[in-house]
Amino acid sequence: MIFVDTSVWSLAFRRSNSAIQIKEVLQLHELISQDAPLAVTGIVMQELLSGLREEAQFKRLQGLLAAFPLVLASQAHHVLAAQIVNRCRQGGIATSATDCLIAAICIANNSPLLTADKDFEQMAGFCDLRLYQG
Repeated sequence: MIFVDTSVWSLAFRRSNSAIQIKEVLQLHELISQDAPLAVTGIVMQELLSGLREEAQFKRLQGLLAAFPLVLASQAHHVLAAQIVNRCRQGGIATSATDCLIAAICIANNSPLLTADKDFEQMAGFCDLRLYQG
C-alpha cells in the first residue's frame, strides 16, 4: 500500500496546467493507471475536504476520495506520532502534529508516503518513514 499525502492530492486536483507537470502528480497518475494499492489517511481526507467553498466541490472530492481505502488513526498511531514529534524537536526540526500522524500511520503499515512536502524528508531522518521514490 502507498499512502498519498495532502500535498500531492491538492496539486493533482488543481486546474493549473503547471501542477500537472509536477513529478509527484505524474507519479500519482501513473500509480492510478497501474491500479497500484493507494490509500488515504483520515486526516488527509479531512485536510482536503476542509475549506472548500462550495458543497458541490465538497461532494465531488468526497466521491473521488471514496475510491481509495481510508485508514483511520488508532491510539498506537497517535502515540507513535507524539514520539516522532519529540524526536524531531530534539533534533531541531519543527514538525506539525498532523504530519507526524501521517508519518506514524505509514510507518505502522510499513508503507511509503507519496508527498510533495519537503518537511517529510527532514522528518524521515528521525523516524522510519519511507518516502515513495517511484
